[in-house]
Amino acid sequence: MLLIRCPYCEQDRPELEFRNMGEAHIARPAFADNPTDEVWEGFLYTRSNPKGLIAERWRHVHGCARFFNAVRHTVTDKFVKTYKQGEPKPDLAALAAELAAATPSNTEARA
Repeated sequence: MLLIRCPYCEQDRPELEFRNMGEAHIARPAFADNPTDEVWEGFLYTRSNPKGLIAERWRHVHGCARFFNAVRHTVTDKFVKTYKQGEPKPDLAALAAELAAATPSNTEARA
């Protein structure tokens, strides 16, 4: 079972208390710009879907019921960081480099 840290409750709670709400930091097109169908399609359906770190929006449904953002590794499902709504998106490349430096490589593990 995954444990997810809610930045508002400041507790590690089981994943069953949370709901994934998709990729975080997606900018909604401005109505004043009269967006085309292609722009709306991109906003509604196109996501980055990387192999590695991604910033996602989550909701603590069975706790404080608040929305927050989390950086999660899509291969391992490990939560690297959680942060409150409105806080800036962390530098995913820098976080990935920190994780790579902290994780021993397969060749080092076999030695």
